[in-house]
Amino acid sequence: MFVVRVTTLIAATMTMGLAAGVFGLYQHTIMRGLADTDDRTFVGAFQAMDRAIINPWFMTSFFGALLLTAAAAFLNPGKPWIIAAFVLYLAVVIITLAINVPLNDALKAAGDPDRITDLAAVRERFHEARWSAWNLVRTIASTAAFGFLCWALVVRGQTR
Repeated sequence: MFVVRVTTLIAATMTMGLAAGVFGLYQHTIMRGLADTDDRTFVGAFQAMDRAIINPWFMTSFFGALLLTAAAAFLNPGKPWIIAAFVLYLAVVIITLAINVPLNDALKAAGDPDRITDLAAVRERFHEARWSAWNLVRTIASTAAFGFLCWALVVRGQTR
């Protein structure tokens, strides 16, 4: 059982790190880079990235972080760092599904940028600042969750 507990905690930590990295990359690079583009470039590039991110690699880290952290909390009862990581990341998933995904979907639903007559209005309705603000929350929360899981590994190693 020790191997299952530790392996699950390691897998939770790895997937959490990957998820936190994605949110961080969007925060400090992608959205900053897109902010300086014209409306057509912004809409087209964001639509393309949003379509591309729905892939097995991302989905495994995004949902895997939640499921594996829950499993690690269950398999390692009474470990507050794991529970804290789970609660933080659950907030990330809720924010993503309640705020960021609907904004992404609305932007994609606007259609092909070559056929949109008012790209500025589409970009404005996307609420770029709102999307980025909530992504910052996701970045901070998932990075903290990653840190908590790293600490849980340290503590786990000391109590073996």
